[in-house]
Amino acid sequence: MGQKFRTKKSKERNMKGLIYISLFILSFICTIKILYPDTDFTREYLLSSLLSESTRGQSIITGTAVKNMTTPKQMIYSSLNKIVEKNNLSVFSNIEYDTYNYEDAKSDYVEDPNPSIPESPLVYIYNTHQLEEYSSIMPYDYSVRPNVMIASYIMREKLGENGIPAIVETNNIKEYLSKSDMTYNKSYLASEYFAREATTKYPSISYLIDVHRDSVTKEATYTEIDGKPYARVLLVTGMEHTTPGNSDGFAEALNEILEKNYPGLSRGILRKGGTPVHAIYNQNLNGKSVLLEVGGVDNKIEEVNNTMEALSKSLSEYIRSQG
Repeated sequence: MGQKFRTKKSKERNMKGLIYISLFILSFICTIKILYPDTDFTREYLLSSLLSESTRGQSIITGTAVKNMTTPKQMIYSSLNKIVEKNNLSVFSNIEYDTYNYEDAKSDYVEDPNPSIPESPLVYIYNTHQLEEYSSIMPYDYSVRPNVMIASYIMREKLGENGIPAIVETNNIKEYLSKSDMTYNKSYLASEYFAREATTKYPSISYLIDVHRDSVTKEATYTEIDGKPYARVLLVTGMEHTTPGNSDGFAEALNEILEKNYPGLSRGILRKGGTPVHAIYNQNLNGKSVLLEVGGVDNKIEEVNNTMEALSKSLSEYIRSQG
């Protein structure tokens, strides 16, 4: 009789415990749905909340994680910066909006001609679209079709001449996407991954410069200043994740210096955001960021070289003004 009584009591306790757990889960789900009504986000937040601490602490993308993650949003959720609002994950739909296709590129990956790394780099230069090429009528090197990677190497050299230590991202984006079974419209996920690696390894990095080449014609991208040819530059900021003192403010200040020192070189600031773009451009990362559209399809590398020199001098002036 005593054994039956104890068994009955044990079952009652287990049933109560199960009811308590069910009520807790139900209240948790209701709370999240009230706070975050967005269906996609709610589903992903609930999923991530139920993951173990070790799973949530993983890197954005690792060799096998790409296949294991359910959606690209979940890949980056656990590594979001604090400045990114958790209820605003819809902005990451821009990873589906990147139309650049590496297979269409005529240029190749360019090895770093000077792979030395300064001790405490201040500027991180990279190319989300590494194979965006310039005119090859007057090639920089007869064995290489000039592209934005060469522009980045030039910028690093010019910054160094102005006393600003900088590094260039040399990981191969196209190769990484291919090995990770990621389509080319995920280029910004790949470049964000490498940018996070760099800023973790070098906490001295305070500025992130993503160098691109525009697709517009030379009428919009060519100018002469004091008889010297330049490829004009457009500054781009993603308005989903910036503040007046951060990336957008940085772009404004840099643009003012360019206008002062090289009138007509800048094409201005393009502020992008909202549906369907939801622009981020890695400006959710710590530090001041800007995307630079340097020249266009018809610009020669000599013109780009002059522009990178002007940009480097102007950026150096800005950095020194910050103390």
